[in-house]
Amino acid sequence: MKIAGNKISDMLSFYREHLKSIYSVDEIDELTSIAFEHVMGISKTDFRNKQDERINQSELVLIYDIAKELATHKPIQYITKTAWFYGLKFHVNEHVLIPRPETEELVKLVLDEYKKEKQMNLHMLDIGTGSGCIPVCIEKEAPEALVHAVDISPEALQVAIRNAADNNTEVHFVKADILTAQNIDKITFDYIISNPPYIAKSESTQMEKNVLDFEPHLALFVEDNDPLLFYKKITDFAKENMNAGGKLFFEINQRMAKEVTDVVAEKGFKNIIVQKDINGNDRILWCIKA
Repeated sequence: MKIAGNKISDMLSFYREHLKSIYSVDEIDELTSIAFEHVMGISKTDFRNKQDERINQSELVLIYDIAKELATHKPIQYITKTAWFYGLKFHVNEHVLIPRPETEELVKLVLDEYKKEKQMNLHMLDIGTGSGCIPVCIEKEAPEALVHAVDISPEALQVAIRNAADNNTEVHFVKADILTAQNIDKITFDYIISNPPYIAKSESTQMEKNVLDFEPHLALFVEDNDPLLFYKKITDFAKENMNAGGKLFFEINQRMAKEVTDVVAEKGFKNIIVQKDINGNDRILWCIKA
């Protein structure tokens, strides 16, 4: 497929034709705008208002290559290595999940609860931190908090450490497996937060190609025979390593709100609340240690 010319409008037409079988027109226009911002540094406003502006050959090639990658269903965030989350810019690659808007709601809830506390230097732990988006955003908004984070993947931790530095935050990262709870700092925590793997492998057939083919399965999937594995282990850890009155926050599979509620209730946690996300799905469960 050829590009009609070297104007911004020509490239937009190319994107619309090249990607029409995958994305809607609005999605294509947004992706094209992101590609131009990434390559040329122009704002979305300039992208809309300067359609007759010409692109030099080197920039045209780079923007063309992004279109080719998008045609494979590769997410734009992995192409540009950038994702925005809670107003902050994060580096992402194939070793970490792309931060989701639903998880921003989890961060907001944690921060809202934190602001109600009389004590500000609380110990917080994010389990399965991935890109570090949860602890970095919390520490950015609550610098008095003592924020810790763990992940089993050394490659993910490298990304998280970079993101903490890029956003001028201090988060203590440790490589640890919550299933064995080894290497986690011997601290009694006030808040424990986790967006663990919660998609049963049998559900993978229902997932979009851009997620299934490109995002790390280690961070997505859990075995069908024990879909609550991480919730059980994290709740056990919280029961032993959290102060009385401490708060446990989970992002959950919308299909398993009752089951996760039963897990934390059986361990003696109280004031269990399930909150819906922006799409009306059960997405966040939080509770208090008795």
